Amino acid sequence: MSEDRIERETLIQASLERVWSLVTEPGFWVADKPGGVAVEGESTVASNAQYGDFPVLVEKVRPQTYVAYRWASAFAGQPLTDDNTTLIEFTLIPEGERSTRLRVVESGFTALPAGAGAQAHKDNSGGWVEVLDGFTKRAEQ
Repeated sequence: MSEDRIERETLIQASLERVWSLVTEPGFWVADKPGGVAVEGESTVASNAQYGDFPVLVEKVRPQTYVAYRWASAFAGQPLTDDNTTLIEFTLIPEGERSTRLRVVESGFTALPAGAGAQAHKDNSGGWVEVLDGFTKRAEQ
């Protein structure tokens, strides 16, 4: 397992359109109340009562297939800089008419300042399991 990246995927019993509408809410993985629509190049703040506020930058959007965000998970409340962010990529793959495979890759942990990268990798490794479980339930409603 790489210390620079986390990879997860899940099969969701929901249409591609439904899953897409949810993954394009910037910061949905951390925000208490996600909202908005991912527009390439735009930033927002994802607020979480327990963990703090996280600026999120929409890096890339390929409609219905791919969206990438940059965030500073190890640096709550701080502005995004070149040396404090990781990249989160969501890839959607339709499987039949009513199922969508969602693949998540978060990378860039080794570029974070000493100690912060290893801790963020550890925290986020477990966090993605929890996030995807909750996301799957939300998408399948």
